[in-house]
Amino acid sequence: MLTEKQYSFPWEDYELIDAGGGKKLERFGRSILIRPDLQAYFEPAMPFAKWNEMANWEFVENSKFEGAWINLQKYENAPRPWGIKFEGLQFKLELTKYKHVGLFPEQSSNWKYIQERIKNEHKFLNLFAYTGAASIVANKQGAEVFHVDAVKQVIAWAKENMLSSNLSGIKWVLDDALKFAQREVKRGKQYDGIIMDPPAFGLGAKGERWILEDKLPELLGAASRLLSKSGFLIVNTYSPKLTLKMLERMAVRHFDPLDTSLSELWMKTKTGKDLFYGNILKIGRK
Repeated sequence: MLTEKQYSFPWEDYELIDAGGGKKLERFGRSILIRPDLQAYFEPAMPFAKWNEMANWEFVENSKFEGAWINLQKYENAPRPWGIKFEGLQFKLELTKYKHVGLFPEQSSNWKYIQERIKNEHKFLNLFAYTGAASIVANKQGAEVFHVDAVKQVIAWAKENMLSSNLSGIKWVLDDALKFAQREVKRGKQYDGIIMDPPAFGLGAKGERWILEDKLPELLGAASRLLSKSGFLIVNTYSPKLTLKMLERMAVRHFDPLDTSLSELWMKTKTGKDLFYGNILKIGRK
């Protein structure tokens, strides 16, 4: 089993400028944001006073899950909502109460991988699909895409992204990702590509507790039966309790070690700092 570091890199509309002191400074198109990040436990390269001069908005947490955006510059210099592009695809961004903006730019290396592996008429499954970047990348490659998320509002957001990217045909599934995958197994379905980016913890629609370490074995079991023989699987995890060693133990129960690689996901700031973004499990021979 191969273990390696995987880096995502900036593009024209996105760059990670600096990080440190529990925060990160990012540019999304015309807007520069400051957001909290527990992995930025080191000293930043630039003083926070310089950050504040550059940034338009800063997210300040008022609880473990929510917070508020503070306007640091004139509003007209920081439009909201706004859009950015990735290789011709258009994504709408918005300042949400959960510090997110509708796109996880560190996933760009996975989008590149999907571009390399997905071919016309392949079937692609995106579980915990959020606003649909991976779905739209696969759709542009000609795949039949199934986009699964349990939140109606983010599916609507993903539809906007598809339409603004001049694409069509994604199949939208409003459902619990694990339950949908298990039903697909019973229906005998198979996919040429699967990606899942499950939350570390949370509450379901009926108040049920979601803990990734408890649910991931079931997710991997379902994925192993849904994946075609020549297909690929990408699993992103961002839980401090879920180590690469634990991921490896779960993976070998369902997949051939020769088909399996484990990676740490990193991004390098413009100032030279390295920021950690979680672990990635990939299944599929190149």
